[in-house]
Order: sequence, then structure tokens, then C-alpha cells
Amino acid sequence: MSQLLAGKTALVLGVANKWSLAYAISAAFVREGASLILTYQSERQRQTVEELGAELRASKVFPCDVTKPEEVDQLVSVLKQATPSVEALVHSIAFANREDLSRPFLETGRDGFLLAQEVSAYSLVSISRAISPLMVNGGSVTALTYLGSTRVVQNYNVMGVAKASLEASMRYLASDLGPKNIRVNAISAGPVKTASARAIKDFSKVLDGVAALAPLRRNTDPAEVADTAVFLASDLGRGVTGNIVYVDGGFQIIGLGLGA
Repeated sequence: MSQLLAGKTALVLGVANKWSLAYAISAAFVREGASLILTYQSERQRQTVEELGAELRASKVFPCDVTKPEEVDQLVSVLKQATPSVEALVHSIAFANREDLSRPFLETGRDGFLLAQEVSAYSLVSISRAISPLMVNGGSVTALTYLGSTRVVQNYNVMGVAKASLEASMRYLASDLGPKNIRVNAISAGPVKTASARAIKDFSKVLDGVAALAPLRRNTDPAEVADTAVFLASDLGRGVTGNIVYVDGGFQIIGLGLGA
């Protein structure tokens, strides 16, 4: 074992089940020697995340609904007691109303638009502001994004706009936190069969299309995303900040897929 994250404490937000990218990232962090801390959104998720945390050998599991400032403040308070520092933060949180993913973006209502922005994008700003003071030795913040931020992906709609906001936020945070030796990046993963992906209409067609056109001729493996997150959180990624790292089999370089 290379132990690339030995001696580092990693806080991962967004572990919901074994199929989530956050779970794969958490497992890779533990493999590389990190001390893992997880959060859950509500009491409804508590038991599931605590069970997953036990499987992952997480040192702590704390509640945190990122839409509630008081819970973010409480998270910081308990973290100060639980660990002397945090070296890595992973933001793997996104949400939009299912109906806003299935109807044209033009029909997105104000409430649905703001909800997607708050949960999927602004939460990166609020959690980075809260946790960065705990990164006393510098650190790494990594967010999860998708190609729908820069290209129109059918049925991604309001989430694509939220991911665009997330990516812009990532760049501004990288500028603000750089003087503190805190790096901020995003991983743009190819489509993966996660529970949240089921909310996207005709998602199976997306998987088939990407596998047919991507240079590697396959879909993304969660383990590939996880290993990239390890790189960004480790000293190997010490010079990388403000970047979007694509882990999608090369699909982002493809234009028209007209075949041979």
C-alpha cells in the first residue's frame, strides 16, 4: 500500500449508499491511510451512513444539512473537538427536483432553480468557508461535477446550470484560498450508475452513448474517480488548483459522433 494520505484527516460529504462516488472516494481515502469523517443530511439517513461509516472504518460520523447554517456551524464545533486539523474536504452533494430534470429547462420554476443552486453549488462555498480555518497545514477541497455544466445534456437541465455555478465557484475559491495553501479542484466524472442518476430520464441511453463514443469505448469506473480524488488530496497534487479534471474515458474531447 502506498499510503498517500497517511496522517491526513478527510471530511467527505455526500456518502449515501455503496454506489455513490462519495463512497468510492471514501474507500480509496481509507486505503491510502486517511482518517475518514463522514456526514449525513438528516435523521432518515443517519443509520445508513453510520453503517456505511462502520464498513469504511470512518473515525466519526456527524450530522450536517448544508442548507442549514446552524448545522454547518455545529459541524465545525464538533470537528474542532474530534481532530486537530482537516487536510481534505470532498463535496459530493447535489440535488434538484425530479420534475425539473424531466421537463425543458425553460420551464424551471424559481423555487426549483434556487434549490438546485443552494444544494449543488452554494453549499461548496459555505462548507469551504466553514472548514478552511481547520486546514491549519493547508489542504485540498474537491467537488464533483459533470460535463452538463458546459454542454447541453438532454434531461440534465437545471442541474447542468447548477454544476456550471459550482465550477465557477470552485475557481473563485481556489483564488481566495490559495494563499492559505488550500487547493480547490473539481472532478468531472463520466456518467456512472448511481442512485441519484436514476432521477435523470433515459439515463441508460446516456451510458450507451458515452460507451460508444468515448475514446476508451467504455463508461467510467467509480474507482477511477476515487483514485483521481486521492491524487488531488495527496501531496502528488500539491501544484494543482482551480482545475477541472475529467475522468470520463475522454468523452469530453469528442464532437460529432458520426462513426467511421
